[in-house]
Amino acid sequence: MQVIEVRNPATLDSLALATRADPAPGPGEVCVRVRANSLNYHDYAVVSGVLPVADGRIPMSDGAGEVVATGGGVTRFAVGDAVMSTFFPNWPAGPVSAARARGVPGDHVDGYAAEYVCLPASAFTRIPAGYGWAEAATLPCAALTAWRALFVENKVRAGDWVLTQGTGGVSVFALQFAKAVGARVIATSSSAAKLERLRALGADHLVNYRDTPNWGEAALELTGGRGVDEVVEIGGSGTLPQSIAATRVGGHISLIGVLAGWGGDVPTATLMWKNITLSGITVGSIEDQENMVAALEATGIRPVIDSSFPLARIADAFRHQAAQAHFGKICLSVP
Repeated sequence: MQVIEVRNPATLDSLALATRADPAPGPGEVCVRVRANSLNYHDYAVVSGVLPVADGRIPMSDGAGEVVATGGGVTRFAVGDAVMSTFFPNWPAGPVSAARARGVPGDHVDGYAAEYVCLPASAFTRIPAGYGWAEAATLPCAALTAWRALFVENKVRAGDWVLTQGTGGVSVFALQFAKAVGARVIATSSSAAKLERLRALGADHLVNYRDTPNWGEAALELTGGRGVDEVVEIGGSGTLPQSIAATRVGGHISLIGVLAGWGGDVPTATLMWKNITLSGITVGSIEDQENMVAALEATGIRPVIDSSFPLARIADAFRHQAAQAHFGKICLSVP
């Protein structure tokens, strides 16, 4: 089979197409013919050397495909079933723990940039009915992160205010999920064209953060001075002060990224005075993913896919991601 390997020292130019023997499933495992991957910032951190991995590691945490063989004792899936990966295959349900956060594909173990993958059946869930391979591959990291932020760590409901940042996969899914339950969404971006695309997806209010540096105060005003109930915070320390300014007393901020800084000054006094809950969010459990799949089927939400690249052009796909020109998810097709 063909695979992509991360050759250390890891750079986009060091990603290499290689050939390995086709795997066979052991007891309790299923063998999946991978058909599509999707790119996440976590994957970029791996292939660019920010997150060190073993030399020759097969990257990509997200994959979707069909079961082609099963090992002894497998009852969860049968040959022909359409499945997708889980980001934390050792986190079945309940709260996260250090043990449950181990085993991330493409990082701790080989991932889905391969024609075939054999893993325990518990490492997969079914895909939503009617979804294509690329659509399903967008879900295990980005969609589940947004789902957990809005509905597991918080309980967003009709009439609530949600603030999303940018137009990456998590932010677009958060907008779609929030609108599906009747919440009101304030969306930010530095691109007028992207803001209009967010409006077409249902965003109620748009804020260009380049034109409005104090966008937190602008969001506060849009809610009539009350503040938003939920912020899906992708920037980290660089944007957290504005998110705190936007959030209502007793509101919730889901910290799901650090794109604007790994560390820095945070207005802790305001955070405390407003009694804001700040939750670090790293994807979710297998149970969360199964609940999300049911919700996707019930609501008819479809992922927004920016572009798709063949597996052999994985470096070009990551360059497109790094240029921040995309809207929604970038995918890889596995021939």
